[in-house]
Amino acid sequence: MNFVDCHEEPIHIPGYIQSFGYLIGIDAASHSIAFFSENITDIFAIENREQLFDKKVSDFTASFQSIIDSDIYTSLDKFTKRENETHFDKIFIGEKEYHFSVFRNQNYIFLEFEEVLENPNKRISNKYDNFYIVEDAQEIWDQLLNTLSKIVNYDRMMVYKFMKDGSGKVIAEKRKENMESFLGLHYPESDIPRQARALYLKKRKRIFSDVYAETVPILSKTKENIDLTFTASRGMSPIHGQYIKNSGASSSFSVSIILDDHLWGLVTCQNAEVKHIDLEDRVQAGIFTALASNAYSSFKSKKELEYRLDLNKKSSQLKSEFLKHNSLFDSLVESKTEIKNLPEADGLAIISDDQMVTEGITPKNEAIDQIVQWGLLNTEESIYINRSFLKEYGRDFGLNEDTAGVIIYFIERSKKEMLIWFRKEFDEHISWAGNPEKKIGVFSQNGKEKLIVSPRTSFETFTENIKGHSKRWDFRNVSAVQAIRDVILETSHKQYNTIKQLNDQLKKVNEELDSFSYTISHDLGTPLTVMKLNAQMLLKSLTDGSEKSKTKINAIIEEIDGMAEMMHDVLQLSRAKHSEIQLERLPTIYIIQKISENAKVTFNSPQSEIIIKDCPEVLADKTMLHQVFLNIINNAVKYSSHKEQPKVEIEGTEDGQTIIYRISDNGIGIPEEEKHRMFKIFNRMDNAKKFKGNGVGLSIVHRIMKRIGGNVDYESNKDGTSFILTFKKP
Repeated sequence: MNFVDCHEEPIHIPGYIQSFGYLIGIDAASHSIAFFSENITDIFAIENREQLFDKKVSDFTASFQSIIDSDIYTSLDKFTKRENETHFDKIFIGEKEYHFSVFRNQNYIFLEFEEVLENPNKRISNKYDNFYIVEDAQEIWDQLLNTLSKIVNYDRMMVYKFMKDGSGKVIAEKRKENMESFLGLHYPESDIPRQARALYLKKRKRIFSDVYAETVPILSKTKENIDLTFTASRGMSPIHGQYIKNSGASSSFSVSIILDDHLWGLVTCQNAEVKHIDLEDRVQAGIFTALASNAYSSFKSKKELEYRLDLNKKSSQLKSEFLKHNSLFDSLVESKTEIKNLPEADGLAIISDDQMVTEGITPKNEAIDQIVQWGLLNTEESIYINRSFLKEYGRDFGLNEDTAGVIIYFIERSKKEMLIWFRKEFDEHISWAGNPEKKIGVFSQNGKEKLIVSPRTSFETFTENIKGHSKRWDFRNVSAVQAIRDVILETSHKQYNTIKQLNDQLKKVNEELDSFSYTISHDLGTPLTVMKLNAQMLLKSLTDGSEKSKTKINAIIEEIDGMAEMMHDVLQLSRAKHSEIQLERLPTIYIIQKISENAKVTFNSPQSEIIIKDCPEVLADKTMLHQVFLNIINNAVKYSSHKEQPKVEIEGTEDGQTIIYRISDNGIGIPEEEKHRMFKIFNRMDNAKKFKGNGVGLSIVHRIMKRIGGNVDYESNKDGTSFILTFKKP
């Protein structure tokens, strides 16, 4: 009997589907039928299903006419051009209406069917817009569950967050009164093993309608395992099925919470009775979950920015205090309280050769001396972080619960200069949903018995006490230590090589941040497109009497279009720094004329008077030059378009070794208090709120002009604005 770790169970190739689904697989090249679910004859009139193999769907017009006539099938090559992108339609098979889904995975095209279910209790909510105005992250998830309950309404609905070690915790819950609460409970990593988490990242909505129902085998002439990863009706593993049964549920539904292409968590729902959710309702649940995920990501980014600004302010204050003293040690001692508090530590030790000063709760000086010697001998990095120091080394150094976690910053190893932050032991109690200890059980799969980690039979709360650890040193704490390091390096005038090394690291970080913005802007395009298609599908499916619902879905589509435009602008901003440039002598008159005419159409301002005077040639990159004039001229036309007689004037002049272009308008002007941040990304003036835009264009211009060796500036008053572009003379 073989032992199979739960992480190794091939759950993507079970060999069967759930009973609510019907499946036909055709060869992607020949379109001949390669496999199908055994129950396909329940909805299609087929005398002998064996005759389907190696034939095309179009060979059986009497049986498959509704498929053949569908919009998707008539344009099958177009809809299956990209792998694992699902397209939906509705068709009638006999007297019943079915959802018809199509996607291509590797060498096969999957045709999947499930009956359309009416949901008379469904109420499309407008709660999505409230996701972005909350002051507490928890409220986002509570709102999401309240919204989803109006669509799918399971007995218990939870937001389940994955921890770094693969375990999870229920952080939000909505349940019926007769259901036991799981809020706050932890689940071991083995409950959702690695390959299951990988599938949740690929297939973001999973439903198991009836864990007690018989599965439907996939019939094929070959022994090839069919990959059902993206199949909505993919059957569950027997281990997962038993797990759900043990929890007291008969049905489950989950939607993945994806942040930055990472599986952050799940919306997971359980029902005591058998329950199936219509495909359109599942799609809508996915849309609202994606909106909540984006709102949560925005909320975290906002809080992170606020923390960074506060940290910068405190760092500046610390720097001012440091500069008042003649030696580094004196500076550290005089600011010891602030240095201790910045990373939220309980204690601090300042060491320089034989000198030692402590602040707050620290070990005895003898123990600190031992930690110093240990750190010098056993660490290489400049910053050492450990939240389990008491558990790992407490006995060696005679430490107690006052020293569970440490951060050591080595200022200068040769001089034995360092800072050590201490944290007390955190009395941590983890409430598990059942004992997380693994047990081995025997399961039969495909006629073979296997030993496998058995799903837990009890979900009774099990409390585990964790000793020897402090609270986790999080990203903010580490950032605070790094900020203190930077203040020390800047104010102590350390040798050139150290500063150069930090500058090189900063340059690398900036390059990575720019690359990150490019990747995010580019990669978000696909999920935005999918969300829009799903929303459009929902809109198309609504009846004529659902005007209120249509208005709300149109609002979703408008939000998606706005986000797509912002991603495009951020992508242009990143390209302005990363694209290769080729400086050459370029004429400008044609570019300016073309952009000017297009701008009048774009901003619906045919009455705008655009005066183009001398346009001397400049030294620039062709693509980037177009971006510069496009953004500046578009702004000039847009912000003057509401005037009775909108006017824009463009003129280039020579000035020594430079060419200066001045683009002037009689628009809304730029308030004096806004001038200091005009070229910052996402900056929008208060008087520009009635105009469409996202505040990226001028950032693009500023970045491009710097790259090509030029400059951008402006002059503004209540009568309008003049942007001044300075190019090198060719």
